[in-house]
Amino acid sequence: MPADDASSSHMMKTTKRGRPFLKDTLDLFATLIVSLQLGPHKQFFKTFPNSFSTDEAAQNLASLKFSQSNRGPDPREPSRVVTTTTTTTFSMTREMAKAMSQHFMDARLIENATDPPSNLFKERGVYILTPKGLHVLERFISKNGINADHLQSVFVSQPICIKLLHLERRSTDDEIIVTQSVITALFRRFVGRQPNHPSSTNPPSDPFQKYNERSKGVPLTDVTDRAQPLQGKSQALHKYCFAAITALEWLCDFTSVVGREEAAEMAAQFVRFGLITLVSDKRKNNDSAIIFTVRGSAPGGNSPVSQHGEFRCTAKAIYKVTDEGRRVAHWDSARHDSPNASSANLSTSRSSMDNDEHGAKKPTDAKIHRRISIAEKLNYEAHKGGKESNTDRLKYILDDPALRSLFREFLKGNFCEENLSFWLEVEDFKRKFNITSSAIAVAPTSGKPTRGTPGQAAMEKHHETLINTAFFIYNKYLAPSSQCELNIDHGLRNELSKYLEDVVTSMTGKVFQGQVDPEQANAFNATQLQTMIRLYERIQTHVFRLMATDSVPKFIKTPKFLAVRNWAEDMDNEDNIRLLPNNPTSPPGLAEEQGGAYITISQQASEQHRMYAPS
Repeated sequence: MPADDASSSHMMKTTKRGRPFLKDTLDLFATLIVSLQLGPHKQFFKTFPNSFSTDEAAQNLASLKFSQSNRGPDPREPSRVVTTTTTTTFSMTREMAKAMSQHFMDARLIENATDPPSNLFKERGVYILTPKGLHVLERFISKNGINADHLQSVFVSQPICIKLLHLERRSTDDEIIVTQSVITALFRRFVGRQPNHPSSTNPPSDPFQKYNERSKGVPLTDVTDRAQPLQGKSQALHKYCFAAITALEWLCDFTSVVGREEAAEMAAQFVRFGLITLVSDKRKNNDSAIIFTVRGSAPGGNSPVSQHGEFRCTAKAIYKVTDEGRRVAHWDSARHDSPNASSANLSTSRSSMDNDEHGAKKPTDAKIHRRISIAEKLNYEAHKGGKESNTDRLKYILDDPALRSLFREFLKGNFCEENLSFWLEVEDFKRKFNITSSAIAVAPTSGKPTRGTPGQAAMEKHHETLINTAFFIYNKYLAPSSQCELNIDHGLRNELSKYLEDVVTSMTGKVFQGQVDPEQANAFNATQLQTMIRLYERIQTHVFRLMATDSVPKFIKTPKFLAVRNWAEDMDNEDNIRLLPNNPTSPPGLAEEQGGAYITISQQASEQHRMYAPS
């Protein structure tokens, strides 16, 4: 139950199924993980790194504070920067905390470290983050400007979901808005660009490669029905088959569905739209079965769409992709359809830094135009030639996680990696200056008075973090004889040094020696930090121009760049999906919410993909 500093409180909104709304679930999950100190936990004579226990989760959820500082110009004096900090406290009983953790498990954000297939959040359990959970956490950290150094080990040691498909929901009840376009987008992601037939003779043993193979689409196999002469049935071969439970697990792991129940409803929609069909369900008569049924309108005629569809959630149920499903998936068409024909209710965020909301999209827009492909971005500009072309290429390289990672490797080999590192660190610093957040678990008060409010304490901590970041950048890249000293314009360097000298001398009375020590740094206020950012931005412009003219022309000719570009174009071809023409229908009173889907791509996972992909 969240409450703010003004002592107002409200219950978390829940759906008719009794679960919290998806956004609240994801935000609370990420806030909890940021507040935890993930570490080794031992159970059943085995140690699990980057894990947490039931007790730790329940204790932190009992009183969890999330503080966010926003900085902007003072309305009365625009040259000054004012900081506004909001603190939200989540408080709940142990039983409520366990129930919330169960929701995290249902949504496949966490899993039991000792028994991954288990679906129950248990007492005295040890839990780890799933690849989907890491994707959600990465986006939350970036969006809210959180210092998450204590979580870096988990991001580099575990697989991360590289692409997560988000299905838009109704604002009133948090139900997925089902249209033919949305189901088509979901189905294409579900079955992949090509049928995913895992190797039965040589399956990958590396967890990163194993996860990458699974992410291509639900695993498919061929099933042979034996001949039954007494019933007049001959032997039959069914291609492109999958187990019902496997389908539910895949949907939970690679999309924004929040549990098997919701996944089963989406699978039932696949049946209703004629994309999959039941092959067999060889359960015994006394075995229980959960069958999900969905209903909707059907156009009639020869349309494959039915008025209702059902999906059997049993261990023995086998489904297969129909001919209609193959047609919709474009398995049999050319790999590279004309991209110019593609526009749909599916948009793609190139990195996990992007926001959930697409501000330019109007509620009445039935379509979101596709993203321009890498081929168009990098090849179309070649006709321009010269600096402008390389500038545009560099912008796209910096925006694409996979290409950016490869560009860093190229610069390192040419002994100029510091240019990219400085540019990226200043970008991150600017984001955190605008918005900084933190999450901590607060121990029960002992009755003794505390100094200041939680918001004030958080604001001071956030400001201290920003100061440390600003001068870490200066001492690393710009101070005389620094470890990664940049080769920049002499006048720019002197202007920055003169500004620091004036501020340090006027505030501390000490002579500026070229390096900034912690005591001098602590004297800086938000307005002075903003001035430093403006100076850093001018240096960024110089460094950007240097990379565009000197490094990019050489980089785009390397074999590794061409290989990664082809991989990224494959992702474009999958993501820029041509959806079936239709007029979405909405429930009465909800005509303004037409639904859609979008994909977010993890920067960390893209770098992992480059590291673990076969060369």
